[in-house]
Amino acid sequence: MLRINLILLFVAAPLIGVLITVSAFGQAAAGMVLPTRELDSAVVALKDETYNIQYAVGFMRDSLEQQQQNLQEQQRLLEQLSQQTGIQKNLSDDTYEQHILDKLGPPVRVHRSSRVEIKVFHLSGIGYRGYIAKVKPYDPSVLRVVHNPVDGETTLGAVQRTGAIFGINGGGYFTAPSGDKTHVLPIGNTMVDGKLIGSFQPSKEDIFFVGFDGRGKLVGAICYAQSDLNRLGARQGVSFVPILIRDQTPVPLPQKWQNQRQPRTIVGEYANGDMIFIVVDGRQADWSSGVTLEDLQITLSKFGVVDAYNLDGGGSSVFVFNNEIMNRPSDGKLRMLPTNIVVMP
Repeated sequence: MLRINLILLFVAAPLIGVLITVSAFGQAAAGMVLPTRELDSAVVALKDETYNIQYAVGFMRDSLEQQQQNLQEQQRLLEQLSQQTGIQKNLSDDTYEQHILDKLGPPVRVHRSSRVEIKVFHLSGIGYRGYIAKVKPYDPSVLRVVHNPVDGETTLGAVQRTGAIFGINGGGYFTAPSGDKTHVLPIGNTMVDGKLIGSFQPSKEDIFFVGFDGRGKLVGAICYAQSDLNRLGARQGVSFVPILIRDQTPVPLPQKWQNQRQPRTIVGEYANGDMIFIVVDGRQADWSSGVTLEDLQITLSKFGVVDAYNLDGGGSSVFVFNNEIMNRPSDGKLRMLPTNIVVMP
């Protein structure tokens, strides 16, 4: 019996070994089975993330394209608006020009060129007569101050010497004897072609500096320090007193200047950059008795002048257009002056 059992054991041993091996392999294989549920979830999440990325990329592409379209549309609208603004500005300029002309009346002389337009008008009030020149400078260099450093020269002489089309007398002056001669010297500060004539003179008794900058704009101020003058950026300029209009507002006048009727010379500017030059005759009862500065302030305000300055007057006041002395200087002749303001053709 024992032998039979041993025989059976030997016979069954291989089979038992196989079963044990298969069982062990099955357990090992079970550990090697891939976690498909987790992988399925990861794959789904990856697909979702990929979709999100693709969507985001597509959205960014669409957004950039939309932004580009928006920019193009904005550019088109800006160009259209710019064209409309230009049209409106031209209409506004034309309307303003007509507004000025309506107040000045019909011109009696006209000069037009590619550099400048000048219109000359009669001026008359109670007891006085004079002339106005409205100057539209297309080229700023047409506005010049002419300075004769020794003997001075007449306004007509300055116009003829420089080939100017228009001229008026300039800033104030004083006389200084020198041997057997008398020199005429400008008061305050004088600027010619961007250069200050002599050394800087601080303002006294409200003497101002007025002139034209590199853009052809009227600039002026009472200058107590050279830095005040430098800030104006003037290329041309003269000095006198008093200031009449600042920012469309009449400036209070010193008592001594208020009620005197005298020949006058005025320089001013309109809001559109046009210059206005005025010369009023005086001291001639049968022709023109002159005008007070207060009356001129009222007239300038009615004309719509933004800024205005009183230049040297009296027997110095002269108005020259196209080599013709149009006013009647009170001295009956022209004075020799250190500075004149001219406009080139």
